[in-house]
Amino acid sequence: MLSTSLSLSRVIRAPREAVFAAWTDPELLKQWWGPGATTCPEAHVDLRVGGTYRLANLETDGSITWISGQFERIRAPEELVYTWKIGSGPGEPTLVRVAFLEHREGTELRLTHERFTSEASRDMHISGWGGCVDKLVALLAAGA
Repeated sequence: MLSTSLSLSRVIRAPREAVFAAWTDPELLKQWWGPGATTCPEAHVDLRVGGTYRLANLETDGSITWISGQFERIRAPEELVYTWKIGSGPGEPTLVRVAFLEHREGTELRLTHERFTSEASRDMHISGWGGCVDKLVALLAAGA
């Protein structure tokens, strides 16, 4: 049976208000978004239910891939739920749920990304999310 979702959990040594802000503030997003050598030169966030976001993934070859979606639930600093679409092509968006939980060492980040239509797409996102969260952890460890 095809698993159409992925889950990631990580403890981040920062208060959940700081982790939530890094996830939703465009200026902070530009500092950590993108796995590996991918960077984020542009981020737009309208943080309200029904509001949209748009993130630029600048690849090492100079190309830009846009990721966009709409916020379905916002409970600061506890939870975000939003749609996710890469590029402007056809197809239904996937769904991302991010929980920011109190933890004795800071914040436990629990991310679930669901509704993938293929294992290949899900697997690509597993490494992508891992790389992004690694950069988020490094940014917050540096005191952002």
